[in-house]
Amino acid sequence: MSALTTQTIVPPSASVPSFHHSESALSTFGLDAAMHRARRCLLSLQNPDGHWRGELEGDTILESEYILLMAFLGRLDDRKVWKAANYIVAQERPEGGAWSNHPDGPVDLNVSVKAYFALKLAGHSADLPHMQRARSAIRELGGAVNANSYTKCYLACLGQFPYENCASVPPEMLFLPKWAYFNIYAMSAWTRTIIVPLSLFYAHKPVRPIAPEQGVAELFLENPHKKLWPHPPTNRVFTWTNVFLVADQVIKWLEQWGPQFVRAKAIEKAKAWMLEHFADSDGVGAIFPPIIYTIISLNCLGYADDSPEMIYALKQLDDLMLEEEETLRVQPCFSPVWDTALSLNALALAGTGGHDQAIAKATRWLLDREVRRPGDWSLLSPGVEPGGWFFEYSNGFYPDIDDTAMVLMGLARSGQAWKPGSPGAPREAFHRAEREGYVLLPAVRRGLNWLLCMQNQDGGWAAFDRDNNHDILTKVPFADHNAMLDPSCPDITARVLEALGQYGIKVGHPQVDRAVAFIEQTQSRKGCWIGRWGVNYIYGTWQVLIGLEAAGYPMGNAVVQKAAAWLMKVQQECGGWGETCLSYDNPALAGTGTVTASQTAWALAGLIAAGEAHSDSVRRGIQHLIETQGPDGNWAEDQFTGTGFPKVFYLKYHMYRLYFPLMALARYKRAVAGNRETAIPTSNYDWPMALAQ
Repeated sequence: MSALTTQTIVPPSASVPSFHHSESALSTFGLDAAMHRARRCLLSLQNPDGHWRGELEGDTILESEYILLMAFLGRLDDRKVWKAANYIVAQERPEGGAWSNHPDGPVDLNVSVKAYFALKLAGHSADLPHMQRARSAIRELGGAVNANSYTKCYLACLGQFPYENCASVPPEMLFLPKWAYFNIYAMSAWTRTIIVPLSLFYAHKPVRPIAPEQGVAELFLENPHKKLWPHPPTNRVFTWTNVFLVADQVIKWLEQWGPQFVRAKAIEKAKAWMLEHFADSDGVGAIFPPIIYTIISLNCLGYADDSPEMIYALKQLDDLMLEEEETLRVQPCFSPVWDTALSLNALALAGTGGHDQAIAKATRWLLDREVRRPGDWSLLSPGVEPGGWFFEYSNGFYPDIDDTAMVLMGLARSGQAWKPGSPGAPREAFHRAEREGYVLLPAVRRGLNWLLCMQNQDGGWAAFDRDNNHDILTKVPFADHNAMLDPSCPDITARVLEALGQYGIKVGHPQVDRAVAFIEQTQSRKGCWIGRWGVNYIYGTWQVLIGLEAAGYPMGNAVVQKAAAWLMKVQQECGGWGETCLSYDNPALAGTGTVTASQTAWALAGLIAAGEAHSDSVRRGIQHLIETQGPDGNWAEDQFTGTGFPKVFYLKYHMYRLYFPLMALARYKRAVAGNRETAIPTSNYDWPMALAQ
C-alpha cells in the first residue's frame, strides 16, 4: 500500500468565513439572530473537556431486553426493572395496541413481543388493558412464532420456545478462514460483534425457569414446541434460503451426535475473541446488543458476578441507562465523536473560527481519540496504517468511514487540520503562517490515507469494512435483522467526497472519479438517492449533492438538477421537509412524512449545493426554520430521523435538531453572500492511489 507523503500546503482561506452580504432578505428573515441563538445554544451544550454528546434514543426493544436480561440473571426485584417497565408502557402506540420501532409507525412484531414479555416479567397482569391490546395485535400478526431469530433466542433462554426451532449460531464459524466466502469477517462489523457472543449463548442453550404466570404462551397461535423451521423455506426447492435451512439441521444433528471436542474448542475460540475485544472498547463493539449477549455468555461460561469480566460488562450496560424518578430508558450506544464532529462543522460554517476556545477544546478532544491500533477492518486490508475515528467514546477495533470523514471535515473547516510551524502556534500568527504554508497534522494525513484505502472495488464506501457484500449471506436464517452486510452506499460515499474535497482531492483524482461514477449509477429514476444511515431519500439526496459540490462536480449536470427538482417537489406547504421511516418499506413514500427540523435542514443544504440558494423553495425553507426555532435557539423534533438497521431499528439523535439547522442557515448565508467554501487546489497535492487497483 502506498502512503501519503509529507508536504507543505496552504490551508483554505474559507476556514474562517467572513460574511459581507447585502440581501435584505437576510435581515427580514432574522437570519443572523437565528444563527446567533442556535450557536449560543450549541456552545452551551459543550462539555468542559470539549466534546458534545446528545442523547441517542431507540425504540423500547432496549428497555425490554434489559428486563429480559434481568430475568435471566434472577434480578427482577431490582427497582430499575420497574422503572424500565414504566417507560415501556408510556411508549405504547398512541392508537393503542402494542409498540412500534419509530413514532407513528405500525405495530412491530419483535418490539411488541419483547415488550409484552418484559412487562409480564415486571409484574404486569395479562388482564391489564395495555396488555390485552398488545396481545391482540401480536396474534393478528401471526403470533410470536413469526418473530425474528434474536427475539426467539430470548424466548428460548426463558423457557418459552425450544432452541431446536431457533436458528443455529454455531461458534464453529470462527474456524472458517478469512478467505472463505462464509466467515465472520464477511459479515458486517456490527453483526460480527453480535454473533460471536451470541454463538456462546447458543452453544450453551441456557434455560432459566420463570413462574408460570410470567410466561407468554398466549402469544402463540399453536404449540410453540411443535417442530418448525427457524425460518420459512421458499417454495422453490433449490434456493440459498433452503440450502442454509438444510445446513442448519445438519449443524443441530452434529451438536447432538458429532465429536464434542470440536464444540469445546470452538467455544474456547469464541470466548478468546470476545475477551480480546474488551480492549480499547466500551463493551464488545461498544453497542447494546453485544453487551447484552456478552453478559449472558459470561454467565454461561461460569464467570462469577464479581469477576472483573462480568463487572466490566455490566458497567457498560449500566452506563447506557438514563434513570429518572419514575422511568428508566436505555441508549443503544453513545455518539460523542459523531456529535462533536458535527458540532465542530456547524460552528465553523457559522463563523466560529479556529481562534475560539470551544473549537480548540473540541479539536484536542477529537485528536485524542484517533485510532492507532489495528482492528477487524485490518484483517482484510493488510498493510494499511491505522487511522480514523470511531463513533463512541472508545471502540478501538472499529473506526468507521462516516465518523472519520466528518472529523476530517470539521478539522478542515475550523482551520485545525494544519499545523503552522510548531505545535500550539498562537492564532495571531495564522495569516503569516498561511502565506508561509501549513503542514497537515499527522492524524489528518493518516485519516485521509485510511479513507482512501477503504474504498470498495465498486467505487463506493461502506461504514466499516471493504467489499463486505457477499449477498448470499443474507439468506442465512439468523440474518433476519436486515443488516448482515455492509456494502457501499451513496450517503457515505458522498460524505467521503465532501471530506476529500476539503483537502483538494477532487474530480480528476482516479478514486474520486470512481466514486462519482458509483453515485451516478445509484441515482433512482425519481432523481433521489436512498439514505442508509439517515431517513431516508432526503438524507441520501442531501448528502450526495453536497458531496458532489465539494468534489468539484459540474452542478449544472442533469444528475444534480434532477435531484434538486425532486427535493423541490417533496417540499411541504409549510416550507419544510419530512420523511417517514416507512419509506424503507415502501419507496412510494419517499420524501413524505411529518416535517422535521433535521430533514428540512438536509433538503436546504442539498438545494443550496445544487445552486438553488436564491430560489423560492430555499427561501421558504429558511423561513420555516427561523419561524419554528425555539427561544432557546433549539428546534423541537419528535420523529426518528436516524437509521440503524433499515426496516428494523431506527434512531433519534437529540442533537440533529440543532446542529443541522444551524449548518443550513450558515450555508444559506454564505451562498447568498457569494462566499463559497474553497479548498486547497488539487495541483498542490500529489496524492497517490491509496489502493492497488
